[in-house]
Order: sequence, then C-alpha cells, then structure tokens
Amino acid sequence: MSKNEDLSEYTEIKLDVEEEFKDVIGDVKEFPKYTTQIINLANQNSQGTRPKVVGQLSELIHKCPVKTFKGWKEWYEENYPDAVDKATKKVSGMIEKLREAISKIDDEMIKEWVEDLVITKTAEGLVIQEAILKNIAERLGEEWVKATPEDESKNIDGYIGETPVQIKPSTYLSKKPTVRDNIEVEIIYYKKTSKYLYIYTKML
Repeated sequence: MSKNEDLSEYTEIKLDVEEEFKDVIGDVKEFPKYTTQIINLANQNSQGTRPKVVGQLSELIHKCPVKTFKGWKEWYEENYPDAVDKATKKVSGMIEKLREAISKIDDEMIKEWVEDLVITKTAEGLVIQEAILKNIAERLGEEWVKATPEDESKNIDGYIGETPVQIKPSTYLSKKPTVRDNIEVEIIYYKKTSKYLYIYTKML
C-alpha cells in the first residue's frame, strides 16, 4: 500500500473469526476467568513451552508437509509424542508452587508490596543517581551535588566537582543514535541487578 493510498478503495470482507476457527479446529476452548493468566505465569516461570521442551514451533510449522491444521496436529503429535505431556508436567509443578505462594499472601504483604511499588520503586532512580554521584566523587576526592531543575533541562543529573554529568542505564547504549538525546556532558552508565549496582565511567 502506497503512502497516499487508503483502504476505502478496497472491498471489505468481514468474517466471524470464532466461526472460522470453529470450522477448522472444532470448538474453541474457553477457560474460566483469570485461569489463563495464572497458567501463563506458571508457564513463564517453569519454561514449560520453551523450544527444548516442545521444539522450535515457528520452524516446525514450516517443516510440516501438510499445510492444514489437521495435518499439522497429526504431524506434530507423531514427531513429538511426549512434548505436550512434558510441558504440562512442568507447568503443573509450577502451579502447585504458586498455590503455596498465594496461601502466604495477606493484606499486610499486599500493603508492603504496594508501598514498595508506589514509593520505593518510583524513587529508585533518584537513589541510584545519588549513590553513583557520591561513590565517584569520593574516589576523586571531590564534592558532589544533585542537579537543579534548570540543570535537568540541559540533560545534567548532577555535578562531581565542577564537572556536569548525565547518568544513564547501560541499555541506553543499545538505542540508535537518532533515538538518543543530544547529550554533550560526561555520561556515566550503570546496570542494576537484584544484588549489585555496576557503574561505568571514564572519569576514573
């Protein structure tokens, strides 16, 4: 479709997706409310449908010689007869762990989680900035200060001695140059894990 072309020039055909799928695969499976969210979480945690368990499905579907749903189902079950059961076992085991975890959740824990999300996590960036400024300044024997609102409008997060610095997560480096801000001050990068804060600087 060209830039100046729109769909008004095309004939529109409207299909009932549910009916179309039903004709091909039979009754569309329906699950009780919220259950699929829990099963999906258990699958993510258990890696039940990873390629090593069920195969690289995006490639296998193209290897299947019969290009129909029925053909694909029969071909997959013949070539990977235990895959679905293995995945089910992994997910089922994680469901039991989630059941145990849910039984430990009470109002007090929920309140602590909400406070951590709303208050602590929101301020995490500020805490990281202060920790980085303080650590590098101490190593250089310099004073440090946080940026003023005016400084922040110039992409400055703080000063180490007389040097203005910008503090960015290391993932910023993966952005295309056109996406990055035009930053002309010293940039300090960091990577945070659950246990450590890694700092990357050229100032030392």
